[in-house]
Amino acid sequence: MQKLYGRFKNTCMATNSFLRAKEFGITHMALWEPSLSQKRMAILEESVVNAKISPPNSYGAVVLGGTFDRLHDEDVLHCQQSSSELSRDQIVVGVCDGPMLTNKQFSDLIEPIEERMRNVENYIKSIKPELVVQVEPITDPYGPSIVDENLEAIVVSKETVPGGISVNRKRADRGLSQLKIEVVDLVSEESSQGKLSSTTIRKLEAEKAKNQAQYSETKS
Repeated sequence: MQKLYGRFKNTCMATNSFLRAKEFGITHMALWEPSLSQKRMAILEESVVNAKISPPNSYGAVVLGGTFDRLHDEDVLHCQQSSSELSRDQIVVGVCDGPMLTNKQFSDLIEPIEERMRNVENYIKSIKPELVVQVEPITDPYGPSIVDENLEAIVVSKETVPGGISVNRKRADRGLSQLKIEVVDLVSEESSQGKLSSTTIRKLEAEKAKNQAQYSETKS
């Protein structure tokens, strides 16, 4: 019990000293070194999440990821925001493949990886031809975002902000710089004036194929 009290007392003293030092503008104390778990928590708390998109050409290199099937409206807006408004030199795009497609609805109808990669690159080049566009398949949630030291920002949707924070944790573990997290508002199916998502398009195609098969059976 006495040993436990001693640890508690030392922790309180260290915390109090740190707070008092902070009052005098001392932000670094050599006597206190945060643990790895504390560093990871600091990343979670301090990751710069830009709810309002940054000005054009704010970053040299930007990364984003997605399925990019049929380049439906959400993907188009995603690409447009990250390439034409944020990146001035390079954009790195991870296109989901393999196990990343397993839980997608009607995954068997998703366009081939080569076609999706080509469509993404062509679209970005049509917006900003001078950009260096690096498109590659990814089979995990991170891809190049946790290994490319030249990246400065990652583009996410409101729903995938936790993924951006997770990327920064992985980068911290590897000793890489933290990425600014740029949040893009994606166009929902309800607010896109009747334009359909890629999932809905695949569903319609599956239903059409099923109806055609049933019709062929009745004819025969």
